[in-house]
Amino acid sequence: MAQRLHLVFGGELTDPSGTEFVDLSQIHIVGLFPDYASAYRAWKAEAQRTVDQAATRYFIAHLHRLLEETHENSATEALGG
Repeated sequence: MAQRLHLVFGGELTDPSGTEFVDLSQIHIVGLFPDYASAYRAWKAEAQRTVDQAATRYFIAHLHRLLEETHENSATEALGG
């Protein structure tokens, strides 16, 4: 089975409907997870913990997609890597 690496992170946004953080130095890194299911559980716990903070939002980043160098449209390939 292929390894799937996920990053869960979040923080206060300038606009709750956007993705721009108020202060990048204050981003909360929840952790790295080996599968989507465990990343989702961590994301859900943080989202529920901060439910009263309307401008705070958490995300799941699929880091394994950045590592898939052999795919034609990988992020590093687009950067000339």
